[in-house]
Amino acid sequence: MTSASELLSRPSALALEGASQDLVAKLPALLMEARRVAITVAQGTHGRRRAGPGETFWQYRTFEAGDPSALIDWRRSASSSHLYVREREWEAAHTVWIWLDLSPSMMFRSHLAPQSKAERAVVLALALATLLSEAGERVGIPGLMEPKTRRNAATAMVEAIARGIGALGGLPEGGRRVSRHSEIVIFSDFLEPEASLAARFALLARQGSRGHLMRILDPAEESLPYQGRVDFVDAESGEHYVAERAESLRDDYRARLAAHKAAIAQHAHSVGWSPFLHHTDRAATEPLLALHMHLSGLEKAYRATGFVKGQPQAGNDP
Repeated sequence: MTSASELLSRPSALALEGASQDLVAKLPALLMEARRVAITVAQGTHGRRRAGPGETFWQYRTFEAGDPSALIDWRRSASSSHLYVREREWEAAHTVWIWLDLSPSMMFRSHLAPQSKAERAVVLALALATLLSEAGERVGIPGLMEPKTRRNAATAMVEAIARGIGALGGLPEGGRRVSRHSEIVIFSDFLEPEASLAARFALLARQGSRGHLMRILDPAEESLPYQGRVDFVDAESGEHYVAERAESLRDDYRARLAAHKAAIAQHAHSVGWSPFLHHTDRAATEPLLALHMHLSGLEKAYRATGFVKGQPQAGNDP
């Protein structure tokens, strides 16, 4: 696939370096936006908390047949006609790896979107890290940030991105091993050849991780809204394609994009992974809420609310 660009000249190495540094300069503002998004999403879900072995008090519940009598809270029960048990929160932290594709194609932003794909990816990744860390999960970036349980995971992630932004091009490489029985969430446009994507998914899956793909596209990449003579530039290679009547390409382009999306979903499902789709002209809360609910194991209950945008693909694109 070749992403449509509104640039009229080949992007130079200097220009790409400038785009990366511009993104680094925006990280503090993107962190603030991510925190606002995380707060909004947190209000719409109870998160990943659940009863289990641990020391942190979670809630009271009524005594049930089969409960050990040692769990009864006699002080709480004394003020009621029922017996109450103190439940503790499950404290077995889970590891979630987060990967951001900040390659040149992710820097694209058309006139239809409020921010670039890379900026939206950063917002979603930091917001997800915030939600996960507040739930006591270990969050890391393959090769850049070791997974740890920390309350300031988003801040630590900003620092890691600023230090290693040059290493965040494309999908995680095979040498960046992820721990078995962990989760990996990848934010990317996935505008790579299908065979390459399938091989990378299979490699990561063989390492024992369960993956979730958040595909981020600019609305112009989805609809190809251009008219007349347009010079399209591949942001990765700088290759040009001049269309005398861009509107004449629209039907074929959309068909190829639909086929590419279907192939990604098929390859993801073949290794037990979950594909999502998000457009940058939509609110960031939409895909994050769907993803967070999915990770929380509450996807079925969430779908029952009638929400459709940003949910995992299941044969048809959202």
